[in-house]
Amino acid sequence: MNRGTIIALVVCSFLPLAHAAPEPREGVKVGQPSAMRKLVPAEGLERQATQEFSQLKQQAAAKKALAPDDHPQMRRLRQIAARIIPHAARFNARAQQWQWEVVLIGAQQVNAFCMPGGKIAVFSGLLLGLQLTDDEAAVVMGHEIAHALREHARERIAKTELTRLGASLLSEFVGGGKYSGVFSAGGQLMTLKFSRDDETEADTVGLELAARAGYDPRAGVTLWKKMMSANKGAPPQWLSTHPSGNNRIEEIERHLPDVMPIYERTKSQSRQDGVVQR
Repeated sequence: MNRGTIIALVVCSFLPLAHAAPEPREGVKVGQPSAMRKLVPAEGLERQATQEFSQLKQQAAAKKALAPDDHPQMRRLRQIAARIIPHAARFNARAQQWQWEVVLIGAQQVNAFCMPGGKIAVFSGLLLGLQLTDDEAAVVMGHEIAHALREHARERIAKTELTRLGASLLSEFVGGGKYSGVFSAGGQLMTLKFSRDDETEADTVGLELAARAGYDPRAGVTLWKKMMSANKGAPPQWLSTHPSGNNRIEEIERHLPDVMPIYERTKSQSRQDGVVQR
C-alpha cells in the first residue's frame, strides 16, 4: 500500500465525523469545516494557544508595550469584541466555552490575530497606524475571530502533518484504528499561515459577525483601501497568503447584500432599545 493510498484512507475515515451546526438561515453561506481538523485535538490546541498568548503578553509587558486595562484604545477594542463575541457560537458552539481575551500591543506591526480559544491581539501599528474607525476595527476583529471559529489552525496543522508523516507511520495509525487526535499542534500559532481559501472564508464570516454586532460591514471596503495604500498595493506581511486587495474588495462587495439586512436590522433594533452605537 503506497503513501497516497494510506493518506486517502485517513482522510476518508473522517468524512462521516463532520457534524457542523446548522448554518444560519440568513447571512453568508459557508460549508462545513474540514473533517481533517479532527486529527488535531481542539483542547490541546487551545491549551497551546493559551500558553503562547501568555508568553506574548509577558514579552510585551517586559518591553512596556502591553496596553493597560484602562488605556482608551484597550477599552475601545474590548467594547468592540464584547459586541461581536455573543454571535460567535453561530459558527462554532465551542466558542461558548472559550475564555476570551483581548490585548493591545504597542508595536509598529500592521498585525492582528485570534488564536484558537479566543485569544485576540491587535497591534497599534494596525489600529492607530491606519487610523481605523470602529467599523473597520470590527471587520478586522471579525476576520481574525472567524479563523478561530472555523478552526483553520487545526485544519492547517493536520494537512501539514499529513504531508510530513511517512507511509509506515500512517499505516500504524490506520492499522490500530486510532485516528482522532494523532497529531499535536507543534510550531508557533502566531506565525501560522492560512490558505487563500481560509482567508476568503474568514473575510466572509467576519463581515457577518461585524454586521450582527451592529458595525457597518461596508467598512471592509474602506479597510482594504487603507491596507493597499499603506502597503503600496500589496497585503501586509501577516496577510501574505491573502488574495490581492482588489480581489478582496470585490469579494466583500459581492457578500454585502447577504449581510447589510442584518446590519440594518441590528441598528434599527438598537435605536428602538435606545442604545447608542458608535
